[in-house]
Amino acid sequence: MQQNYEVAVIGAGHAGCEAANATAKMGFKTLLLTINFNNIAFMPCNPSIGGPGKGTLVREVDALGGLIGRNTDRCHLQMRALNTQKGP
Repeated sequence: MQQNYEVAVIGAGHAGCEAANATAKMGFKTLLLTINFNNIAFMPCNPSIGGPGKGTLVREVDALGGLIGRNTDRCHLQMRALNTQKGP
């Protein structure tokens, strides 16, 4: 059985998942390929989500309908509030 796709995303890391999600939301028939089903959206080299730099980026991606913020909330291993005070 042959299936036709308009977009093929190779690699299902966090960026590949975002790309596949974006193209599917635009109405394209999308195929997401990965070598290991257990490593979908896996971020071994970048496990920290939050802070002033990446936190802003995650909120921007979330505002555009991305997945990283929701997936981080669902599967976080450790959560701490840092820099809760302003100044000395």
